[in-house]
This record gives sequence, structure tokens and C-alpha cells, in this order.
Amino acid sequence: MKKLALAFVMLSAVATAQTKKVLTSDINWWGYKVAKTESSSHYGDLKVKEGNVQMKNNAITGGTFVLDMNSINATDVTGTTQQKLNGHLKNGDFFETDKYPTAVFKISSVKKSGNAAFPHLVTGTLNAKGKTNEVSFPAKIAMNKGVLTFSSDKFSIDRQKWDIAYQSSMKDVVVKDDIDLQINFTAK
Repeated sequence: MKKLALAFVMLSAVATAQTKKVLTSDINWWGYKVAKTESSSHYGDLKVKEGNVQMKNNAITGGTFVLDMNSINATDVTGTTQQKLNGHLKNGDFFETDKYPTAVFKISSVKKSGNAAFPHLVTGTLNAKGKTNEVSFPAKIAMNKGVLTFSSDKFSIDRQKWDIAYQSSMKDVVVKDDIDLQINFTAK
């Protein structure tokens, strides 16, 4: 009888665990120069190449997101300026996308935050340019008719932790270390 009860508990746990595939995603970024000038910041977007979220009882228990670093795009400028900035972000000055075409974020935990607007604290690891560091940020998470919606508040990461550095010591002091990010996605 105990074996039957244990088997039932194990089957129930398996039945409530599920994986949802990311359908749409939107990652926005902001980078800043130290000196406040007309062009003291840039912003843009980045695409998720693929992603999935592990769920149990309608709660996120994990997830993996592969970021397409070649898709990094400045949206605050256009034309030749945009092409030049995008090339600059992709080359050895910053992300080295020829050597590191993807970055991976893995969710390790989601807890209640106490923040009414963004009631969850998401923690995970970001692997970029061969370096892995922990990242935490506030988020709103909802489930409606089997579709998971996820929206983070704007949060900062220190680019230096991943060796995302303007490859000249003089040039790097004009760029702030913090990069702001905001993540939105749906999964089903």
C-alpha cells in the first residue's frame, strides 16, 4: 500500500510539472556615458533566440533563455549612425559577437518580493562572454488561459563582471559600468 501511495505522489508531481516555450519576447537595454551630453545614452533591443520556462502548480521553478547577441540593436539612432553603433557593440569593443554569438540566462528561483507593482524577485545566472554571474530583478508574473506573461521592472547589471569593456582604458572611463535592462515575454 505504501508503494502505491508513493507512486501516486510521484505521478501527481510529474503531472503538475510542465515546460512552457517562449512565444514572444522583448528585451530592452540602456547604456550611459559618464558625461551628460546630447548623446549621453543609447538604448535598444535584443532578441531571445529560444527559451523555455519550467512550471509547477502555475509557479515558475526554472527557465533557460538563449539570447542572440548578434541581434543587439540601437533604436535611438538611425541610418549610418545606427549601423556604426551596432557594429561597435558587436565587435571586440563590447560583446565580441563573432566569438560569443549567444548569452544564456538561467532562472534558479522566483520568490515573493513584497513589492506591490512587481511582486516577484527572479534570481538566476547570466553567462555572457564566457563569464557567469548571478542576477536578480523584480518582475510581474501572471497566468491567463494557459499563457504565462512576464514583465520585469527596469534593473541594472554591471557590465564589467562579464568583461564587457570598451577595449581602451581611456575610452572605458567615459562609459558607465551599469547597463539597464527590462524583460518582457509570453510563454505557452
